[in-house]
Amino acid sequence: MTVLLWLLISVPLGAGTALCLAGRGVNRSASFVGVAAALATLGLAVTAAVTRPEASAPLFTGMRAGLAVDGLSAIMVITVAAVTLGVLLFSTGEFGQGENRGRFYGLMLLFAGAMLVTVTATTLPLLLMAWEVMGATSWALIGYWWQQPERVQAANVAFLTTRTADLGLYLAAGAALAGGVGSLRLDALPQVASPWLHVVTAGVVAAALGKSAQLPFSFWLSKAMQGPSPVSALLHSATMVAAGAYLLLRLHPLLAATDWAGPMVAWTGAATALVLGLVAVAQSDLKQLLAASTSAQIGFMVLAAGSGGVAGGLTQLVAHAATKSGLFLAAGAWLTALGTKQLPALRGAARTYRLVGTAFALGTLTLAGLAPLSLWAAKDEILAAARAENTGLYSVGLAAAAVSAVYSVKALWYVTRPLPTDAEAGYDTEEHGTRRVPRAAPFPLWALTGLAAVLGVLALPGPASWIERLVGAPAEPSPKAWELGLSAGVALAAATWAWWHSSHPTPAPRVVAGWAEGWLSLERAAYLLVVGPVLALARALAVFDDRVVDGAVRQTARAGLAAARFARRLDDGGIDAAVGAVASGARRLGRWARRPQTGLLHQYYAQAAVGFCVLTLIVLLVR
Repeated sequence: MTVLLWLLISVPLGAGTALCLAGRGVNRSASFVGVAAALATLGLAVTAAVTRPEASAPLFTGMRAGLAVDGLSAIMVITVAAVTLGVLLFSTGEFGQGENRGRFYGLMLLFAGAMLVTVTATTLPLLLMAWEVMGATSWALIGYWWQQPERVQAANVAFLTTRTADLGLYLAAGAALAGGVGSLRLDALPQVASPWLHVVTAGVVAAALGKSAQLPFSFWLSKAMQGPSPVSALLHSATMVAAGAYLLLRLHPLLAATDWAGPMVAWTGAATALVLGLVAVAQSDLKQLLAASTSAQIGFMVLAAGSGGVAGGLTQLVAHAATKSGLFLAAGAWLTALGTKQLPALRGAARTYRLVGTAFALGTLTLAGLAPLSLWAAKDEILAAARAENTGLYSVGLAAAAVSAVYSVKALWYVTRPLPTDAEAGYDTEEHGTRRVPRAAPFPLWALTGLAAVLGVLALPGPASWIERLVGAPAEPSPKAWELGLSAGVALAAATWAWWHSSHPTPAPRVVAGWAEGWLSLERAAYLLVVGPVLALARALAVFDDRVVDGAVRQTARAGLAAARFARRLDDGGIDAAVGAVASGARRLGRWARRPQTGLLHQYYAQAAVGFCVLTLIVLLVR
């Protein structure tokens, strides 16, 4: 069974790496390979969920790279694999022939593979590695159309914001080592000695809240909307933003080991669910509305982790993944067809494209939390845990549930309006619309939407007890009948009011509306405190590299060339000249030495006589 677990992560990671390296060279087959790898991953995920394999390998001294599929991760691996398959099926009709399909499908598979490692990792070093790969691939996917500077800027903002929060995991790892947990196993983190326990907890909480776009990190999700619609569908449903909530659900014992972490996490989740819900209400861009609603819905999962509702949080995570992926795919289909995602311009879109419109309507009603759809039941599981923890938490969560109905019905109201006579005037504002929905869109869209509608069965008493036993939390509070009725009534009343108000709009104060539509202006603060300084430092380092490091290299090269030219002149004018002079002298001496060599015997006698006379004179003079 160990091989099965390694295959589960190796198939998407290996296929993704191969497609990334091949790039445009596999444009024709990239869709087939990507979908086939995703289908194989889903089959492996289902098998792993049933057999529950474990695996490990040596990593560092005293540490291992551990993987395991337990009750919590069994549901997650199926969710991640199923949503990935649906999104990649949809993507087969999304891109033109000129796109780099190999890179796109490769990055999507790498992203999904990193998430699978994240949910199955049992040791912090392996979790960190997958966390980093997920962040890097999300940056590449958000900035997939890198030729457009605004998309690259958006990817930079999202990446730097989440990376700042991710430093918390490194802090947690260091504190765990200092606190005596040398193996860095996740289940051993609650046993870290104090005061390092508080440092570990703070680091994990910061990283999780940043990855899941919770306050005050929520704004990065707005920038992530610059990526292709399939990226938004995958990134904002079962993978990246869900990773932080999953980590908090996984490490609930760590939160419970301190007095402050659980309440702080719960209140952060509740506040995000309410405030980002109001931000969603203020949006006029459909993808921005869905992005803000993602932060808000993830807030319920974070609330569950902080208040001890692990099973309810997991049910919410699974139901939201199916719901939100379907809604993003519907928004992407309309963007492809009509060239816009502005709600006023999408009037009548559900009537024009009925298959997409019906799926979108079912998805928005599910997102609104209307009974008996899945998110109604899942939210009540969470609210029951919140009420057991604190009545204030329950009240804020119930208010956030009402706001969920408002922004969901607002989106539904626009797309179901009669088609205006001047509809064409609002089209093609963001890209050139094809006026048709991609042929591959309906099947994955309806599959995900159907799952979103029926997954509420997981919150029924029987399945809910099974999930509680599965995740090892059998004592979680369950919602009472009056709680179910109250939440259903609140959602229905809020939805009715939202429908009426959309038909009879009352403008909100401009300052408040602008503040909410701009995602609370948190991006500006983050840009001043984090993004701007980091980018400025990067530019300064680039200048330093060009002028100092590269300049020194270039100057060294120039000095080397100058020394070579000097050596050449020295060689030509000095050494070669000296060698030439010696050779010339030797030739002259040779010519002189050759002159007496005439071959005439009487001349040799004469020369010998002269030589003897010279010797005689020398002897006489010396004496």
